[in-house]
Amino acid sequence: MALRAAATACKFGGRQRNPTLFAIPLYLQLKLHQNQPQTFTSAAPIHQPGFKSAIRAISGAAADPITPPKKGDDQEPTPQNWKIKMLYDGDCPLCMREVDMLRERNKLYGTIKFVDISSDDYSPEENQGLDYKTVMGNIHAILSDGTVVTDVEAFRKLYEQVGLGWVYAITKYEPIATIAGAIYGVWAKYRLQITGRPPLEEVLELRKKKGEVCKDGNACKLPE
Repeated sequence: MALRAAATACKFGGRQRNPTLFAIPLYLQLKLHQNQPQTFTSAAPIHQPGFKSAIRAISGAAADPITPPKKGDDQEPTPQNWKIKMLYDGDCPLCMREVDMLRERNKLYGTIKFVDISSDDYSPEENQGLDYKTVMGNIHAILSDGTVVTDVEAFRKLYEQVGLGWVYAITKYEPIATIAGAIYGVWAKYRLQITGRPPLEEVLELRKKKGEVCKDGNACKLPE
């Protein structure tokens, strides 16, 4: 309810001039849009050239059936000249909508390196010392120069690298930056509950137990 109320306030505050910018992350807006009736009226229709076509393209990519995430699922070649590294939770089904869409776009750009923090091979040492617990709290991305960016700024940087910078461009400016940050903060805080997963403390404990039964780099299994 808090997220819905915040999103509603943002929609009226921005006079509906660019509604996609207030749904953080983008896949939440797409999910809500798909659940709404197809027939509706708008008091302020958008006439920006190319806008509707771009939204349809993104919606189509994000609405594809989700393949259950698999450890070591990063089969595509790692870009040699990547500009930004996305640290994502491969166990989060909603998050994977966003990742899959960005991966598809990245086939043309080759600028994003994807790192699954839920993988048994995830190494904080290779990712600016960012441990699993820290990255599970909110989205993190790492620029090629080592700079760490988080939250809405991370989404903005990622989208810029695959030709979708306009989606988050307005979040550079106040008061939109503060509003968007607050909305994302609500999502990050309740992400596990929203996606039907246990609390972070339980997730961390399960991961710890999983690590304790791993041997010699073989596939790890949770104790029965």
